[in-house]
Amino acid sequence: MPYITASIIMELLAATFPTLGKMKKERDGMVKYMQIIRYATIVITIVQAIGVSVGLGGLSGRAGESAIMIDMTTFTAIAAASMLTGTMLLMWIGEQITQRGIGNGISLIIFAGIVSGIPSAIGGTINLVNTGELNFLVVIGILVVILATVGSIIYVEMGERRIPISYSRKVVLQNQHKRIMNYVPIKMNLSGVIPPIFASAILMFPSTIMQASTNPIVQSIHDFLNPNSYVFNVLTFLFVIFFAYFYASIVFNAKDISENLKKQGGFIPGVRPGESTALFLNEVAGRLTLWGSIYLGLISTLPWVLVKVMGVPFYFGGTAVLIVVQVALDTMRKIEAQMYMNKYETLSAVGL
Repeated sequence: MPYITASIIMELLAATFPTLGKMKKERDGMVKYMQIIRYATIVITIVQAIGVSVGLGGLSGRAGESAIMIDMTTFTAIAAASMLTGTMLLMWIGEQITQRGIGNGISLIIFAGIVSGIPSAIGGTINLVNTGELNFLVVIGILVVILATVGSIIYVEMGERRIPISYSRKVVLQNQHKRIMNYVPIKMNLSGVIPPIFASAILMFPSTIMQASTNPIVQSIHDFLNPNSYVFNVLTFLFVIFFAYFYASIVFNAKDISENLKKQGGFIPGVRPGESTALFLNEVAGRLTLWGSIYLGLISTLPWVLVKVMGVPFYFGGTAVLIVVQVALDTMRKIEAQMYMNKYETLSAVGL
């Protein structure tokens, strides 16, 4: 999570500051860019590790004794060093998978961590059915919701609006032996999983800070922002929509697309090249982002709805399912690309 947080922060900074964005696009600059992410990961990990260590120090047993049996300073140093070492090891393994394997290594590690919890959830559900605590019809309803959710995520994540592009006769003749993309694809979910991550981080941060306070007013605010409360989940839904629009406006640069089309001699039928094309693309992206943000908001609040309404004994939905489906789709695409590449290499080797 510290690595993901550092990556998201750097991506936002690269989109905000042109110098950093230029560094990211250059080959040598990309090496420096990744190095900054690693250093930022170390800083975030140390801060989070110290916070977790101090939080564990505040826990007490049944007799009111502290859960930490050694000196608090020593415990904090050992715990922070251990968590930092573990994070650095995972980051190194993830980078090795990215360089030598297929797909993004960090994403695959997170994917494995999420999927590894599925068998225990299934086993717990079966035990509840056997003991009569959970009705079999409810289990069937849960299964239907799970399949519908996964199907909806796949449908939306693979969905895109293709804006048709026409090229002048001169460009077509010059590139008759090259493939020219005759459409501009705009994904329905332009922002990916970043809005739910940002929304949960912003809402959980004040709750974590206020947890250590004994002030009754602060404690009441903390209870008000409990993850199981209606207010927390309504705010999550609204924050996800806000960050979906915010991040989509950074990721999708209609002005650059319109300028590139103009340079290549392409245009959208019925739309004038230049500023009119940029306005048209922004309008289409805005409409898609509206439905994409609502979809993200519903997925983010789905675990709370299932637990609250249907009494599901485990959390299903939210960012975890989005990550699992997106990583699976991305890995599938890269495996297919690798297979096609191997076919072409084989054909070229035999002289066909």
